[in-house]
Amino acid sequence: MSRPPISRASLYAAALGALAIAFFGAAPTRASEDAVVIPAPAQDVQGSDSIQTAVLAGGCFWGVQGVFQHTAGVVNAVSGYAGGSKSSADYNMVSTGTTGHAESVEIKYDPKKISYGKLLQIFFSVVHDPTQLNRQGPDSGTQYRSAIFTTSDEQKKVAEAYIAELNNAKVFKKPIVTKVAPLQGFYPAEAYHQDYLTLHPTRPYIAYNDIPKIENLKKLFAANYIEKPTLVSSAKVTN
Repeated sequence: MSRPPISRASLYAAALGALAIAFFGAAPTRASEDAVVIPAPAQDVQGSDSIQTAVLAGGCFWGVQGVFQHTAGVVNAVSGYAGGSKSSADYNMVSTGTTGHAESVEIKYDPKKISYGKLLQIFFSVVHDPTQLNRQGPDSGTQYRSAIFTTSDEQKKVAEAYIAELNNAKVFKKPIVTKVAPLQGFYPAEAYHQDYLTLHPTRPYIAYNDIPKIENLKKLFAANYIEKPTLVSSAKVTN
């Protein structure tokens, strides 16, 4: 659905008002989708000495980006669009749900510090609910679908095997609907979307849907959590 840049926040502000802002800003204890404890993948991408790229889509990119910006080994996480063409990689167009894009996050990571499989474990566990089809929380439409855009055959193999592993283990109440597809192109979102969670932590949408994801990351993946986020505005990526 089409939304202006601040509509996610204004939607909740209109409904909950200043009282909700104060409450969630002080104690955001529960997200719209709870985290799920899941096993690490049995297979993983082989290590490398160079910075690698993962592209993941799990609903609104504000929260997805925020989680991975608090993940050790991630050197940059950029909100953007994948699954459609460059010409339609615009927020207002993507929000119509007709461009083929999914709100996505391009994750540059150091495989010496974190593996692709660990990124997927965090993605399925705390980032979003992978059993929801074309929606996450209050957001609906194909642009909010769960998807993994792979950059190599090895990533594809690991992602598909992990989905099968989790489905077989029945760690979720319903089957995973996450689609795995090769990355055709990633297009960074507009500047006002970058670092959004860090810049607007008390906005009701962020406080209710996304801040608890950061708390779940800290709780369930303590060894991979960093307190200070790696922001787009300060990230240094050489390759």
